[in-house]
Amino acid sequence: MERVMAGGGFQLVLASAGVWLLYRILLRLRPGASLQDAVVVITGASSGLGKECARVFHAAGARLVLCGRDAARLKEAVEEITASSAGSKTHTPCTVAFDLADSDSVGGAAEEILKCYGHVDVLINNAGISYRGNILDTNLSVQRDVMETNYFGPIALTQALLPSMVQRRSGHVVVISSVQGKISIPYRSAYAASKHATQAYFDCLRAEMDRYGIQVTIVSPGYIRTNLSVNAVTGDGSKYGVLDKTTASGRDPQDVAQAVLKAVRQRSKDVVLAGLLPHVAIYLRTLWPALFFKLMSSRARKEHRPKEE
Repeated sequence: MERVMAGGGFQLVLASAGVWLLYRILLRLRPGASLQDAVVVITGASSGLGKECARVFHAAGARLVLCGRDAARLKEAVEEITASSAGSKTHTPCTVAFDLADSDSVGGAAEEILKCYGHVDVLINNAGISYRGNILDTNLSVQRDVMETNYFGPIALTQALLPSMVQRRSGHVVVISSVQGKISIPYRSAYAASKHATQAYFDCLRAEMDRYGIQVTIVSPGYIRTNLSVNAVTGDGSKYGVLDKTTASGRDPQDVAQAVLKAVRQRSKDVVLAGLLPHVAIYLRTLWPALFFKLMSSRARKEHRPKEE
């Protein structure tokens, strides 16, 4: 009898795995929504992942509003993007220059964004800054600055544009978070904290906006081959200025941009773009936290370079 029950349980597990695998295959085959003529706003669009997202969404026929701090760099990005898609059914992007870390300027920027095409179909909150440092050596002002750019800026822009989406009962809000929004690693305190806050806020937003038909997608990549670590701030606010080995060997930003495009088309809710080890670490944090904490403590000791001890 026990053998029969065990055999039946094993068959049930196999059947469940088969159904799950079939579901994943069907998801991959699903074409997703068309983005032709959709109004897509991208922050941090003048470089890195933001520029690559602009490139792929432009190629998909979207009407882009590119945002960043430097108007001249945004203009260069527009010229570069439009030159690479000459002859296809695309639109010349609009640009809106503002500093996402300056919350007082976000409301005005949202008005300028809405003036471009009258509404927003997709908002991609991509702009952000990274951090490298020891908590003991980090000024509180640096912690606040990272939160302003990575958390308060994106939610301020989101909340400024949400009423128009609610009124139309249509829209899609995307935020580029990080694996470090799900697990924390040593010497990334400000960055990990800002991404954990981002994960929590947009999870709440997804639940609250469902009744209005507004989609919310959180994309959490691992390391991406951009200048994020070079431009990271340190504990005293100065630039880190180093391309980390993990960043240099990270994912191609073009591949990540394509994954973002796919997530928008398929209206995915939560996407982790990372290898096996980060996925294991995410589950380990929940299922075996004691081991996870021990591994992180070991990593902290190996990476520790104190000024004084």
